[in-house]
Amino acid sequence: MEEERIGLFIDYENLAIGARDDLGIEFDFKPIADALAERGRVVVRRAYADWSSFQKDRQMLADNQVELIEIPQRRGRVRKNAADIKMAVDAIELAFERDYVTAFVICTGDSDFTPLVQKLRELNKRVVGVGLKASTSAMLPPACDEFLFYENLGGVELPQPKRKQAKKAKKPDTVAAEKPQASEDVAALVTTTLAGLQRSTEGTVRSSSLKRALLRKDPTFSEAEHGFRAFGELLRHLASNSIIELIDDGSRGDPAVDFPKSDGVSKDFDLLVEVLGKGDPQPLSGMKDRLRKRQSDFNERRLGYSGFLRYVQAASARGVVNLQWDDESGDYLVSVPE
Repeated sequence: MEEERIGLFIDYENLAIGARDDLGIEFDFKPIADALAERGRVVVRRAYADWSSFQKDRQMLADNQVELIEIPQRRGRVRKNAADIKMAVDAIELAFERDYVTAFVICTGDSDFTPLVQKLRELNKRVVGVGLKASTSAMLPPACDEFLFYENLGGVELPQPKRKQAKKAKKPDTVAAEKPQASEDVAALVTTTLAGLQRSTEGTVRSSSLKRALLRKDPTFSEAEHGFRAFGELLRHLASNSIIELIDDGSRGDPAVDFPKSDGVSKDFDLLVEVLGKGDPQPLSGMKDRLRKRQSDFNERRLGYSGFLRYVQAASARGVVNLQWDDESGDYLVSVPE
């Protein structure tokens, strides 16, 4: 696979002031440089600001081969719009004049850049955004192919919050022994995405295509937010908990992903059958609550179903339960076949 050739554009004032005010740290370019090195070759690096306000930062950026674009401040004028327009014009110009640039990284949290992101994607360019959580507009991340929060990047050292002294100190090895735990939300996101890919595509679903689909659903998705160093580590954790199954079929580093099966029959519906028993048909409404009374962490999305009705319909399609509409009650009736 050919590597990405990246054009990097930094709204420096937005990031530097955000890092200082929101995180209480000085902005460092290296974590961004390292993250981009993992994604491709950066062929253009430009940062836009009135550099008279960021004298200390000039040398740091120059050492990282970043071209400094001066946006001088005029008395009585607001320079923000001038910086935004200059950066947008330069990015579009690069997209037309350098067709070998395949990806653009726009470092800002300003919603004013949303039209730029949309236009670059129309031009078949991959767009990655970088910003700070507190100062990033809600409009910007969904417009990007991927959005990285600066404070989540490797190498960003955040100040530790002051804590009251605990009455009893923990043992030194307590924290080190803890293992990351995938939350219900990320397990549900992975399984529903996997189920969707299996419905819409033929053949094997690989971990790489699953990750791309997750980013299309949520450009801010990051396994690091859930305590995992890599996407493969997250998948292995889910597989160890029998949520998914990883199949190593010789594709090095990119295993196939599927749902676990036992004797050709999914075990997803064991709880449903247990709750229904062998009695009379029961109404669908309220049944999910009955399942949760028996198993508090039950979640059909975690099993790959977009809703509870879809889950019961899947059980019906496999002959595990009978499902039929009842006009009198205005509800579905569910029962276990005799």
